[in-house]
Amino acid sequence: MDLKTKRWLVLIASVVINLCIGSGYAWSVFAKPVIGVLGCTAAAAALAFTISNGVGPITMITGGRIQDKIGPKWVIFFGAFLFGGGVFLAGFSTSLTWLYMTYGVLMGLGMGIIYSCTVANTVKFFPDKRGLVAGIATAGYGSGSIIVPPLANAMIASMGILATFRTLGIAYIIIIAIGSFFVTAAPANYKPEGWNPPAPTAGSTVSGVDKNWNQMLADPMFYVLFIMLTVGAFSGLMIISQASPIVQEVTKVTPAVAAVAVSLLAMANTFGRIFWGAASDRIGRYTALIIMYIIAGVATLSLSSITSYGTFVAAIMFVGFCFGGTMGIFPALTADKFGPKNNGVNYGIMFCGFGLAGYLGPILAASIKASNGNYKLAFIIAASMSIIGVLLTLIVQAKSKKAQVAGAAKA
Repeated sequence: MDLKTKRWLVLIASVVINLCIGSGYAWSVFAKPVIGVLGCTAAAAALAFTISNGVGPITMITGGRIQDKIGPKWVIFFGAFLFGGGVFLAGFSTSLTWLYMTYGVLMGLGMGIIYSCTVANTVKFFPDKRGLVAGIATAGYGSGSIIVPPLANAMIASMGILATFRTLGIAYIIIIAIGSFFVTAAPANYKPEGWNPPAPTAGSTVSGVDKNWNQMLADPMFYVLFIMLTVGAFSGLMIISQASPIVQEVTKVTPAVAAVAVSLLAMANTFGRIFWGAASDRIGRYTALIIMYIIAGVATLSLSSITSYGTFVAAIMFVGFCFGGTMGIFPALTADKFGPKNNGVNYGIMFCGFGLAGYLGPILAASIKASNGNYKLAFIIAASMSIIGVLLTLIVQAKSKKAQVAGAAKA
């Protein structure tokens, strides 16, 4: 099988693996049952989700470096036991500390080390379709919360939350471990036969150079992009982490009906990764980001005044659609800006912005709910952050155009 064909098999395997690790997004379905079993507050339970997102970037960075040396297959295989084992051991939780160490730390570390391999390696295989394929690869991650919420809800109803964790953990280990053997490393500087990379143009995000992590951190533009990722992920993670309780609280529906909303949110999240990834290849990464910030800001602000189930779900789907787009674009944007060679490590560092949003968003929502009795202020704060995203993107876009015009003049 030639590489031009084999790369699609790698993509398919990566999507299936990411589907498993993306089930972490289904936390909101687990939240109330966990609160019932452990007798804790919503904010205390949400910390498990926050920890898993917070520690993920640690192994994204280390996993990226290890895969550069030994290839992604064995890194993903090892990650299967970290991720699946964390979920399985969460099924023995009798305290918040145990839940934090298993569902939070172990699962989060496994999530990061696997994600770094599947996304960065797949992007290297598709320099000709970088945005689209980054979107598809990360869509697998988002789609985990389409399949898992209704399945988990039924399992919890029949066997309880702890047995559900144990069952899912075993399934994740088996699926991810098998999938790892279909993932091979992309050759250095790979490009498909008959394709040549276009030259960088004014307004393009492609720098045409490869930077290692030290050089990336020395570039002021990294920190602007880092904040842009944090802002783009903030409202999405705030709502995803609390989706089921938020929908139940605001629209007064049952957990089963709220689980449908969680799945619809996940569908929007998944579709957004593919749609915006492909769109960014055509209209540019920065233009796509500006449009997404505006849509997400308006949709999040509208949540502060909506109470009907259908309209509320539509609004959170728009938020998920744009959140997914942010997560689909940034692996490609990082490779564009700092080169594909070291994208495993570089995107792992950039992904810390996601971890920061994963801490701030859920905690903000839970804390405001506890103090105010509703989520309205949280929605308003999240919406206002989209304005920051638009302004920063315009600045980066202008700087990139100026630098590339100056480079062309020197040439």
